[in-house]
Amino acid sequence: MNRFVLNETSYHGAGAIAAIAEEAKKRGFKKAFLCSDPDLVKFNVTAKVIKVLDDNGLPYELYSNIQPNPTIENVQTGVAAFKKSGADYIIAVGGGSSMDTSKAIGIIITNPEFEDVRSLEGVAPTKKPCVPIIAVPTTAGTAAEVTINYVITDVEKKRKFVCVDPHDIPVVAVIDPDMMASMPKGLTASTGMDALTHAIEGYITRGAWELSDMFHLKAIEIIARTLRGAVANTPEGREGMALGQYVAGMGFSNVGLGLVHSMAHPLGAVYNTPHGVANAILLPTVMEYNADATGEKYRDIAKAMGVEGTEKMSVEEYRRAAVEAVKKLSADVGIAPNLIGIVKEEDLDFLADSALADACCPGNPKAPTKEEVVGLYKKLL
Repeated sequence: MNRFVLNETSYHGAGAIAAIAEEAKKRGFKKAFLCSDPDLVKFNVTAKVIKVLDDNGLPYELYSNIQPNPTIENVQTGVAAFKKSGADYIIAVGGGSSMDTSKAIGIIITNPEFEDVRSLEGVAPTKKPCVPIIAVPTTAGTAAEVTINYVITDVEKKRKFVCVDPHDIPVVAVIDPDMMASMPKGLTASTGMDALTHAIEGYITRGAWELSDMFHLKAIEIIARTLRGAVANTPEGREGMALGQYVAGMGFSNVGLGLVHSMAHPLGAVYNTPHGVANAILLPTVMEYNADATGEKYRDIAKAMGVEGTEKMSVEEYRRAAVEAVKKLSADVGIAPNLIGIVKEEDLDFLADSALADACCPGNPKAPTKEEVVGLYKKLL
């Protein structure tokens, strides 16, 4: 039996944030706990949502103790702030950091037995849906607004842990490309490559099936066609990536990911490497490693990436073509090709152990050994 979990409602397109007021009123919400990171507040991105709330007389309290790779402390501080606020729902405005922090806060409020945060790792046996969340992404990459996953950093243990819980999915997702227009080129590129990684890993993961395949192939096609334009800040590129990353999220949230993500998570925990950058650097190398366990799927990936003549290619040719198409897109949007200057060789054992213990690793089409994971990191040094 396969299960698919998606938002109750999602809104797409320029100006979609106006729907926040309609949904809040319709659902009888009284006060919002508005979670957004300090930079979005500083540069008046969050202000666009605040204006919608103010114009409709909807009260809110702003919480911005959120950082990239959100920590246990961020979550616990947020839980305390939510309790004091008198809010009854959350509006998460931002990228994966705001979304993940909001999910963890919302889950702990309704399931207080998990207030230590660490016990949420993996598939936690929560009993109640989290505080209702309206999710408003400002990056086109994580798709956290439509997933049942979130990632928290344990600073003390220098590791990230993945939480998977159908109770945490936002009830409403508002995907408005106008909210993404202020993203700098580097962030647009890295989050876009994160979305491509979601789509490709989701397509080849052990749990993949026909319904998830449909989402992932379409997402690869949209992302390959529009990411360059999004980095150039064209309206068409922004709108395409807003949709493409969401479609990828609809798939991978329900079937899992693989070794790219499990190797990327320790890089964020140890070196604070941006998640999308880590994924983009690792993706082609891990694709090469996984190729012989993917059947004909790389032919489909190459075709979706825009490679012509795939039907006439040999297995070796279309597998190489898929990897090269990913490398070219990554290079075109300015992502570094290796981990030089990021990874220290003396950390390789710890990184490999962390990757193998990561919740994403079992979904990989091949079961890697520690030596293989160390070798993959080394290949990029």
